[in-house]
Amino acid sequence: MGTSFWESPFVLDPRPAAVERHGDVDLHVPAGDGRHPAVVIVHGVPGPPEAPDARDWPLYRGYGALLAEAGVLAAIPRLTVASPDDLYTVAARVAAAAELLRADPRVDPDRLGLWFFSGAGLLLGDWLRDPPVWLRGVAATYPLLAPLPGWPPVDPRFRPIDALDLPAPTGDATATPARADFGGADIEPVPTGDAASGGTGTGSARTDDAASGGTGIDPARTGEAARPDEAARPTLVLTRAGRERPEVAPTIEAFTAVARRRGIPLHVVDVPNGQHGFDALDHTEESRTAVRTARDTLLNLLTAP
Repeated sequence: MGTSFWESPFVLDPRPAAVERHGDVDLHVPAGDGRHPAVVIVHGVPGPPEAPDARDWPLYRGYGALLAEAGVLAAIPRLTVASPDDLYTVAARVAAAAELLRADPRVDPDRLGLWFFSGAGLLLGDWLRDPPVWLRGVAATYPLLAPLPGWPPVDPRFRPIDALDLPAPTGDATATPARADFGGADIEPVPTGDAASGGTGTGSARTDDAASGGTGIDPARTGEAARPDEAARPTLVLTRAGRERPEVAPTIEAFTAVARRRGIPLHVVDVPNGQHGFDALDHTEESRTAVRTARDTLLNLLTAP
């Protein structure tokens, strides 16, 4: 029996931070006085149903400590997703965690970032459509950027690539999908080796619908002119795994193509030999460098004048 993903150690060994639990939100607090920049860590969803609270996984506690070590106060809200309807709830919890940080006297309320992982990438759209003025940067590590084939209907709000084209929502969603099981398509990986991880290869993925398994991504839009409000969008720090899962990779590649063609601020951190979950599964110098680079790039965005 191998170690489950949620028990796998983080690839770095930062100094442990002081952790405060405020209901469903953990705060990883840096040392020192004064007001700190802050980041909401949005852990992967949906997780395996048998997994413990993601806030207690070595992976996310490691990220909290890594940010605190750099002088950033990090919040990790507990998020549970079993059906598409739950995305509305977790989106609200992420927003509430950001407001909790902004209200904390130890935080500079005008210097916040968000860091999304894995399936939580579906929540990116809200922050790309209508970013608040205090949002200095957004990071996404091996994110899912479109619903997986076989899932029940998902509100377009949770299709981040659409947020690159569409204006901010003006009211309630036009349709609420029926509550249904995700069909066991858990995003969080289990470290059982290459064969069990879906045989992800290193070849480049096509971005048309046929190749992406019907993700709903339209690469024809990549040639459109940029909108005049693009400069207001926060920079996205996108970490891509070279051995990404075959059902996830096309969503990342298509999103990246649209963002670049539209001139949306994008900083890509590539991990050529990394798999989905490389920051717990692949204990290599490449992985460690990628995690530090993503952290430092986001930190630069938070602290820029």
